[in-house]
Amino acid sequence: MYLRYLFQRVVFLFFVVITAASLNFVLPRLTGQNPIRERLAEQMLSGSAISAGVEELVATYDAKFGLDKPIWRQYLTYMGDLLRFDLGYSIPNYPRRVSDIIGEAIPWTIGLIGVSTLLSFTLGTILGALSAWRWTPQWVRFLSYPFIALSGIPFYLLGLILLFIFAFQLRWLPGNGGYGIGSVPNLSIEFALEVLRHSILPALSIVLSSIGFWAIAMRGMMVTVEGEDYMILAEAKGLKKSVIFGQYAVRNSLLPQVTNLALSLGFVMSGSVLVEVVFGYPGVGFLLFRAIQGVDYPLVQGIILVLILTLALSLLLVDLILPLIDPRIQLNRQRMN
Repeated sequence: MYLRYLFQRVVFLFFVVITAASLNFVLPRLTGQNPIRERLAEQMLSGSAISAGVEELVATYDAKFGLDKPIWRQYLTYMGDLLRFDLGYSIPNYPRRVSDIIGEAIPWTIGLIGVSTLLSFTLGTILGALSAWRWTPQWVRFLSYPFIALSGIPFYLLGLILLFIFAFQLRWLPGNGGYGIGSVPNLSIEFALEVLRHSILPALSIVLSSIGFWAIAMRGMMVTVEGEDYMILAEAKGLKKSVIFGQYAVRNSLLPQVTNLALSLGFVMSGSVLVEVVFGYPGVGFLLFRAIQGVDYPLVQGIILVLILTLALSLLLVDLILPLIDPRIQLNRQRMN
């Protein structure tokens, strides 16, 4: 039964990826812009290119990147390249490959968004559970109110506020980039500390905005769980309050939180585009913003495809893991079949 369900989910994942890849091919071309012409126009405006022979140059590069072919031929070539895991070349950064450019940005996004998501999940879940527990001190409950208020502020707006205070006014922390301008990436403690200093403000904007979200969700589940029969039975048995809190209340409230965490981690690869743009952080979100600005079809398609695959795989893992965590899900599915 479980193997059949696994096969169904994998087949569904395949069709989702094919559909998303097709839309990924079509949508950038709806703008009607020629990426080669746009790139040459930028160079002419900056004085780094001459206007003579532009049409011949555009035609040459169109032939090089296959943009002179009919749309259906471009689509077949695109899908064939995807089957070989070939994302092609970036147009503005030729001859650099799209996979290499994305590969350089992925560690920055995972380090920033991944760690920030896990940290905000942990703190928000603990805070939400404590705020709903009847024996929690009153000062702990009041502690949750500021974070709940901050959850209504978007990441990028809170980032701008932190940037203004700590980077422009107090000058305690850097406000742009992933490391210093004169620094060369290397495996040293000094460079690691420099990267850490540059990531504090963008990470803080994400964590402060997310803690309240996780706290509200966990608090709602805790309130629901406290009225269950097994909670009343545990209290009637005279179990310690800490045991009831940890093994009965929190444990049974965590399942929806874990599901939301898996979905949130699926969006990690997309980064927080506006946060990365505000802080000039060299992650996937900032790379996508620059690729859209430069009308770089291959790079935009490559990034979106990576995001789709990441989200689809995370949803597949959630569907496969939840029945193992909670046997009631598998039991209900067997009854429906």
